[in-house]
Amino acid sequence: MSLGARLAELRLRKGESLQTVATAIGISKTHVWQLEKGNSDNPSMELLKKLAEHFEVPLTYLADSESEASLDDVEAQQFFRDFKSLSDAERELLKHTLQVFKNKKAGGDGSA
Repeated sequence: MSLGARLAELRLRKGESLQTVATAIGISKTHVWQLEKGNSDNPSMELLKKLAEHFEVPLTYLADSESEASLDDVEAQQFFRDFKSLSDAERELLKHTLQVFKNKKAGGDGSA
């Protein structure tokens, strides 16, 4: 997936306008549009870092056009990193909550 396609997907998932992204990272709306359309060649590493920070994704997700990682993969990796940083009690609570949702989806009563 190209950088432009990734940026457009990130922006749309976050529900932001071109102007919102532009203002947040300090570039023009036109530049964001050009990046999304693939009309802006070789963006600087500094710009990629700002975009990655804004969209809360790893820099490698934007910088590596050869990667086939989906946004869902990136979000799952971020969730796993966040999960590992929790205390044992917090992890258990999150596991229990997940089980409640799984039971509810499967038609169970939600109790575990």
